[in-house]
Amino acid sequence: MRKIVFSIAAAAILAGCNKAPEPVQSVDWYKAHKAEREAMLAKCKANPGELALTPNCVNAQAARDAIAFGAQSGVNATAPTFKKKGE
Repeated sequence: MRKIVFSIAAAAILAGCNKAPEPVQSVDWYKAHKAEREAMLAKCKANPGELALTPNCVNAQAARDAIAFGAQSGVNATAPTFKKKGE
C-alpha cells in the first residue's frame, strides 16, 4: 500500500515537471532576427496542427509578410484609412 501511494505521489510530482515555455517574441523582434524567424517558420510549418496558432508562429508569419509586402516597389505597408461620408 505504501508503494502504491509513493508511486502515485511521484507520478503526480513528475507530471507537473514540464519544460519551461519558450518566450513570446514580438513581430518587430522577428523582423530584426532573420535566422530565428526562419527557424520558427520552419518549426511552424513542420507541425501546423499544434503550432500554427501559437503566438510565436503568428508573430513570425506577420514579420515575414510585413517584410515581403513592404519591400515590393519601395511601398510602405500601411493599414488603409477610411473617411466618413462628408469629410
